[in-house]
Amino acid sequence: MQTESITIRTKRMIDDLKTICANFGLGGSPGEYKIITQVFLYKYLSDKFIYEAQRAEPSLARADHIEEALNAMPDDQYEMLLMMLGGDTAKLKRTHYISYLFNHQNDDTMRKADGSSYPFHELFDDTLVDIANFNLDIFSVQTGGEEKIKLFEPISQYVIESAKKPLFCRAIINKLVEFNFAEVFEQKYDFFAQIFEYLINDYNKDSGKYAEYYTPHTIATIIARIMVQSEVSNVTVYDPAAGSGTLVLALAHQIGEKNCTIYTQDISAKSNEFLRLNLILNNLVHSLGNVVHDDTLIAPRHLNARKNGLAKFNYIVSNPPFNMDFSDNRETLAGENHKERFFAGVPKIPQKKKSSMDIYLMFLQHIIYSMDDTAKAAVVVPTGFLTAGSGIQKKVREHLVRQRMLRGVVSMPSNVFANTGTNVSVLFLDKENKDGKVILMDASKLGTKEKVDGKNQKTVLSEEDMALIVDTFNAGQPVDDFCAAVSYEDIEQKKLSFSAGQYFEVKIEYVELTQEEFNQKMNGFAMRLNALFLGSRQLEDEIKKQLGRVKYE
Repeated sequence: MQTESITIRTKRMIDDLKTICANFGLGGSPGEYKIITQVFLYKYLSDKFIYEAQRAEPSLARADHIEEALNAMPDDQYEMLLMMLGGDTAKLKRTHYISYLFNHQNDDTMRKADGSSYPFHELFDDTLVDIANFNLDIFSVQTGGEEKIKLFEPISQYVIESAKKPLFCRAIINKLVEFNFAEVFEQKYDFFAQIFEYLINDYNKDSGKYAEYYTPHTIATIIARIMVQSEVSNVTVYDPAAGSGTLVLALAHQIGEKNCTIYTQDISAKSNEFLRLNLILNNLVHSLGNVVHDDTLIAPRHLNARKNGLAKFNYIVSNPPFNMDFSDNRETLAGENHKERFFAGVPKIPQKKKSSMDIYLMFLQHIIYSMDDTAKAAVVVPTGFLTAGSGIQKKVREHLVRQRMLRGVVSMPSNVFANTGTNVSVLFLDKENKDGKVILMDASKLGTKEKVDGKNQKTVLSEEDMALIVDTFNAGQPVDDFCAAVSYEDIEQKKLSFSAGQYFEVKIEYVELTQEEFNQKMNGFAMRLNALFLGSRQLEDEIKKQLGRVKYE
């Protein structure tokens, strides 16, 4: 079956789940995203379990009804099968199957251990919780205090009326049996990237305290292709404000999912849930244990092997929040314990608008501090950072130039992020670019404008636009009015400006003229000037006359 039809069918299932939520009064509610993402993931993991079981046990692949064959297995053989499954596959009990729930949705004889009746919504909820507990060590993420955040939680709790809870869960389970994920497990990152974007599209509009939940796929792809141009293996990838993980996922795909380990931290519980889902869909389950829910600035949780300092990473990518109130922690972050990390200083607290504090400068300094000796990094920053004449911005730019760790900058088109009108640029850092050229690119004129939600406008970059940016940047050669290749000394002479436009050549067009042609042009200029001067004198005389009349009157 073609990828297009698989994509359409997968999106249709997502739409059907959203319709069920709407029919039960949950559309747009705070719990809707939890229901949609958890049910989607339950279906995905259930189908993947069946898929991997068939691959692990050849006899199952030949069975006409695989779940009947699994149910008929002796317990010891079933336990052996679970041990044979890969580390990225959830282990399921036979009572966890979607078919089991489907077959018992109207079973009034179901009883709990105490003999009381077992309403279907409780069976559904208990199944999700039991799957989460059964796979706690593999599929959980952690808080800064190392408490496990489980994969699932009860979903019927979001339905207010008790009588509607079983009806809601029946509607969900009946929809899940109509679709099978088996066809998508051979698909790669590009498929799951667009499915993930579609899945969370309605839920990433309210940005988390420390993250935009979703960075456009095009921007993430450009960053990844610029950062990784050759084969690398056994490397670490880090994002201290990970959001939904779009940047780390794109970079991991460019490197190769099996060739890297991802580390993230984010203070937003919602974005961490999206990130976990993203990692599972993209075969990066082995990195789930490195996903931390906590405040990166005040309590960075990824430490070095000796646990006496922060970890250093090979690759770092981030789209941190630009402005946010962190006044409660400002004095702590400005203290001696953090002075080495925040070498350029900590923004002061504004008297009127605390939410305007430049928190991105804190993340940028944290990223620079977290780079190992040969590290590469890419950070999304406001374009105003490139030319700020003083303050922390200029101190950071001075540090990057003096330490010889700047690879370049790409200034993106306006509205490339649909949820912010701020012009953005991507800052590329490279600890190994000691003597190399710095590439400064103005890509602000690329892309096409599209309407979002019928009112807001965003700029969409085509495949051709993306290729132009990546190929030109990686070639390292200047292109008129688009890209400059400069030295660190050039940047120092321009007062540390990272703006490409200041380095473009101003071209003067020369035209060969004979002496007679030159004289004619000069006479023409003189005649026009005399006419202008005459008109000016006449106007001046008229004004004086008018003023005289006013004075006389």
